[in-house]
Amino acid sequence: MKKYILVFGFAIITYACISVRADVGDVTVVESTDYESAKTAILNVMKDQEVAWNNGDLEGFMQGYWKSDSLKFYGSNGLTKGWQNTLNNYKRGYPTKAQTGTLNFVINDISRIENNNFWVMGEYHLKRDVGDADGVFIIIFKRINGEWKIIADMSC
Repeated sequence: MKKYILVFGFAIITYACISVRADVGDVTVVESTDYESAKTAILNVMKDQEVAWNNGDLEGFMQGYWKSDSLKFYGSNGLTKGWQNTLNNYKRGYPTKAQTGTLNFVINDISRIENNNFWVMGEYHLKRDVGDADGVFIIIFKRINGEWKIIADMSC
């Protein structure tokens, strides 16, 4: 079953990338980025997200995401479109420090899809008073106006 979920998730994220590509008309995109510097920058974004999450700062955590109505998040509740809707879902699901707990990412792969698009595959681990939560994710990063942003996220 996990295999089918991952294949389906990859299909959704691929679709999301194609859709986002059509929506970035006013965004400056540089042709190509060095893999090592891209990887370092992406890992820095994710480290900043961990710090913000662990401080209970969901808005700070969301700074790693593309602030656009074209952002796509696919999770256990289905597809969410848009930065604000994604933030609202996080706020509903994690209203207190007991729910947010302590986040740790484990990165299993960072690969270039094309030019300034990279996918990151990994695990998340939440240590919480209300019970730990663990899962996997595939996220797509794109360099937009000089910053690395998550444009699509599938977490389960």
